[in-house]
Amino acid sequence: MTSLRKLGSSDLEVFPLALGGNVFGWTADEAASFAVLDAYTAAGGNFVDTADVYSAWADGNRGGESETILGKWLKARGNRSEVIVATKVSQHPEFQGLSAANIKAAADASLRRLGTDHIDLYYTHYDKPEVPVEEIIGALDELVKAGKVRQIAASNISAERLRESLEFSDREGLARYIAVQPHYNLVSRDTYEGALQDLADREGLSAVPYYALASGFLTGKYRPGTTVRSARAGGAARHLETERGRKVLAALDEIAEAHDAPVATVALSWLAARPTVAAPIASARTVEQLPALLGVAELTLTDAELTRLTEASA
Repeated sequence: MTSLRKLGSSDLEVFPLALGGNVFGWTADEAASFAVLDAYTAAGGNFVDTADVYSAWADGNRGGESETILGKWLKARGNRSEVIVATKVSQHPEFQGLSAANIKAAADASLRRLGTDHIDLYYTHYDKPEVPVEEIIGALDELVKAGKVRQIAASNISAERLRESLEFSDREGLARYIAVQPHYNLVSRDTYEGALQDLADREGLSAVPYYALASGFLTGKYRPGTTVRSARAGGAARHLETERGRKVLAALDEIAEAHDAPVATVALSWLAARPTVAAPIASARTVEQLPALLGVAELTLTDAELTRLTEASA
C-alpha cells in the first residue's frame, strides 16, 4: 500500500502523484479522460488537479471543460468522498481576477461544473498583486466557513505576497494557505528554490509542483534528431539546446537504466524527494502514459542518485 502524504498541517492526505486535469477536454476527450481517471484511482491515486480555466485555450472551448468532465466522472463512479479535488480561480474568461466577488462567484461556478458541494483544495491560480491580501484571504475564508472549500492554497505567488497572506491569516484567525503550486522540475529549479521554498518550509506548507516533467522533456522522448508530435513539443524540445538539459538527460538515463525504470519515473522521484514537495503534478492523455507517472509511488532513489541529479541540474 502506497503511503499517502499529508498536505501541510491539514487533514488532507494525498497520493504522491497528483493527476493533472489540464488535458481533459483538450488533448483527451471525455472517454479518454474517464479511462485515465479510472486507471489512476485503480492504482491508488486520489489527488486530481484541475482549474476553472482548463481548457479555454483550445479551439471551441470556453473554459471549465476539465471540471465538467471530472464532475461527470465523479458522478458516474460515485466516488466523490475518495478523491481529493483541487481546482483554481482567477483565469477563467468569465471569472477573471481575485476580487472577493469574483472568487466567490467562480467557486460557485466550479462547484456546479464539478457536481459537488465542496472543493477540497482551492488555489488562487495566479496572484493579482493589485488586490490586497486581506480581500483575497477574507473571501477564501468565507468559502471555508460556508463549507464550500476545505483548504486553501496559492499557485504562482511571490514569497513576499505569500508571507503577507500568512501573516494576515494568523493575525485575524482566518483560513490559511496549506500549500503552494510552483513551476518546479529538474530543468527549472530557480522558479521555486530560494525565498519561496524557504518560506514554505518555515511555515509548514507543502509544494505541489506543476510542469513536473517540463512539458514532456523529462520523459526522455525528446532526443537530438527526433520529432515528437505533441501540443507541447516546442517548449519541451528547447531544453535539448541547453547544457543543463543535456546533463540532466544523461544523468536520468544512467539512473533509469540502473533501476530498469522509465526516465519520467526517475525525474518525478527526484522531485518528490525534494524538501517540502508532497506530490508532483503530471498529466496523461492515455492510459498507456500512466505507469511511468505512477511509478513515483514505488521508486526510491539512493542518496547518491539524488545528489547526481541535483548536481546535473544545478
